[in-house]
Parts: sequence; C-alpha cells; structure tokens
Amino acid sequence: MAAGKTQTLKRIVLIIGGGIAAYKCLDLIRRLRERGFGVRCVMTKAACEFVTPLSVGALSNERVFTNLFDLDDEREIGHIRLSREADLVVVAPATADLLAKMAGGHADDLATCVLMATNKPVVVAPAMNPRMWLHPATVRNVALLRADGVTVVPPEVGEMAERGEAGPGRLAETAVLIAAIEAVLSPAGQPLSGRHVLVTSGPTHESIDPVRYIANRSSGKQGHAIARAAAKLGARVTLVSGPVALADPAGCDVIHVETAAQMLAAVRSVLPVDVAFFAAAVADWRVEGAADQKLKKGKAGGPTALSLVENPDILKTIAGGKSRPGLVIGFAAETTKVIEHAQAKLARKGADWIVANDVSHGSGIGGAGGVMGGDRNVVHIVRAGGVETWPEMDKAEVAEKLVAAAASAIASVH
Repeated sequence: MAAGKTQTLKRIVLIIGGGIAAYKCLDLIRRLRERGFGVRCVMTKAACEFVTPLSVGALSNERVFTNLFDLDDEREIGHIRLSREADLVVVAPATADLLAKMAGGHADDLATCVLMATNKPVVVAPAMNPRMWLHPATVRNVALLRADGVTVVPPEVGEMAERGEAGPGRLAETAVLIAAIEAVLSPAGQPLSGRHVLVTSGPTHESIDPVRYIANRSSGKQGHAIARAAAKLGARVTLVSGPVALADPAGCDVIHVETAAQMLAAVRSVLPVDVAFFAAAVADWRVEGAADQKLKKGKAGGPTALSLVENPDILKTIAGGKSRPGLVIGFAAETTKVIEHAQAKLARKGADWIVANDVSHGSGIGGAGGVMGGDRNVVHIVRAGGVETWPEMDKAEVAEKLVAAAASAIASVH
C-alpha cells in the first residue's frame, strides 16, 4: 500500500462473540479490507468454538487476540493498546451475554477489557434467539448501551438456526454493518457532522379494540430513507417510527412507537435537535375510550358507533414549543389543491418548510405507481418565499436531495 494511503487507513477492532452468526464475520472482515480498513480481531473463548483464529487471521492478515493473560501482549498492557490504537470498536455478533456484560461494565476477559478501556466509538450488532432478543433484560441492556452512546445495529427478522424458530435475531447483513461502520467513521467535514437530526416515520395505530385500529396508509419508506440520508451526511440521527415492515436504518437510534401520543412523547424526549423532519402520517383521530374486548355487531347487524377525539398535533406542538428545532420540516399528503393546502398548512403549523405530494395519482394508493407504499415520489417544497417542484424521483433520491437542502439551510444560519 502506498505511503499516502497508510496515513489515512482507518483501523477497526472487531470483537467476535460466541454465536452461530460468528461465521458471517469472515465475510465482514473481507469486505472491510476491500474498502481499505485495517481489521484487528479479538475473539471470545466461545467464538473460537464457531470459527477458528486461523481463519480469522488469514482474512484479516493480522494476529488474532484471544487471551487476556497473554504474557507477551500484557507485558505492554495489550488490551489498552488494542482499544486505543483503533478508530472504532465493532462487536459482531454481540450475544446476549456480551450485551449484558457491556451494560454492566464487566471486564473479565480480553473482549470486555478492550470495551471498558476504549475511548473510541463502539458499534454493536446483536445476534441471538428471538426470545433472548425480546427478553426484558436484553431490552434494558440495549437501551442502556444506546444511552451510553453505543451505536446498535438491530438484528434482522428471519429463520433461526434452531428448528422452527423465527423472528428478530439474525445478524444484520454485511452491507448493513458496513454502512453503519462508515456512518460512524464519517469525517468531520460531512455537511451534518455534529448535528442532531430527528425524523418521524410511518403511520400511527389508534386502537378501537384489541383487533381493530385507525391508521393511515403510510409505509414509512420516505421517512426511513430520510433517516438513512441524514446518517450518510454525518448526522446523529434519531428516528421515531410507527409500526412499519421495514428494517431499522443502520447508524440511527430508533424509537418504536404505536400511537400518536407515544410518538409525541418520544419526540419530546429527543429534543433539542438541529433539524426535525416530521414525515410520519399521524392519525388525526383516536377512539375515545378504546374497548378492551372485541366489539360485536349491534342487534340489527349494523356498525357500532364510535366516539372520536382529536389526536395531538405533533408538528404544530413542536414548531411552537420552547425547544423548537432550528429547522422544522413538515409533510403534507394531499389529493386535491396540493400546493394551496400545503401553503395553508405551513402557516397554520408554524413549520419552516412543508414537503407536499399528491397521493391521488398512480394506480391506487399503495399499488403499482401509487405514492403511499410505492418507491417513487413527486414533491413540492413549500416555503414562505415560494414553491419548488422537483421531478419524479426514487424516494431515496428525494431523501438525499431534501437532506442536502436542509444541511445547506442550517449551515447558512448557524
């Protein structure tokens, strides 16, 4: 490697935990090295039961570290050196045991000593049985780690190694892990470096009874794309997501909610932020006093009357609050008079921008060519000074252009 490249080499310490997913780290090491990263690996005792240090060393082209009490390394306090010479520490797979030890501050082997001694960012990629991932203790440990500043790349949903087991627990795919690593290692010159960005996404579900709810037809694709785009530009991103069938974006802190009231509470807990994108399709109404048992048809077979009350207006509440973000961007999904309605919403809600789109075109909402649930969008950026209409684009392209515009806007005033 040329001398100039050696100076800019980013070094990663990869801590491999003892789970069946440890074999996937072989591909991760290879892909990281292809991108110019240097990779040093620390393997737990359990990890060595799934993959061999020989395989890991051959792919990393580095010595593999397994023993806290190695005389040669510890003469120079090797675990401190390992933790400090890296630019980033990655734990993959992070088992339930490793997460618990990290959350509790344990340091009883080489891996946990490195984690306790490091002064560098830490990314963890959990992988375990679904019941273990959803266990209250694991949920608490992950929340504590996130609060401590650890980046968590959530596991994916799928079939487990155990026969008949399925659910959240599969190690995130290599491409997702690399995206998260690159987001954390984004250079300080990124447009949103040092900025905190809030994004709301998806619908809210307002219960009628245990089996029915009121909701909007949002897939969350646009909001999640905005979160990913902001992370790519170096922002610290918090995504507040309603119920969606999408994976959590890599490199983002994600808060899952169901109702409008929960979404508002989550948003308030995140403030202050520099930019807020309110892309969620929040239900305007909820049932006053949702039933705790399934509602039955009336004696005449007709519908049961529902008493509705208005949900909190999240955009208006935050735009007019004490901890108002520096740039507040709302969204308007309209079927008629798109720009006129968006302009009225801009004034009524107190937002800085409204991103408006026409959800009536295409072959039906959520169908091929439909906006809500589809992959493409045509938007109008409505500001106090005028309206800018963008051509039809993929939602990822819309997100990248919108986030870049927001970054430029806050840079000019802050």
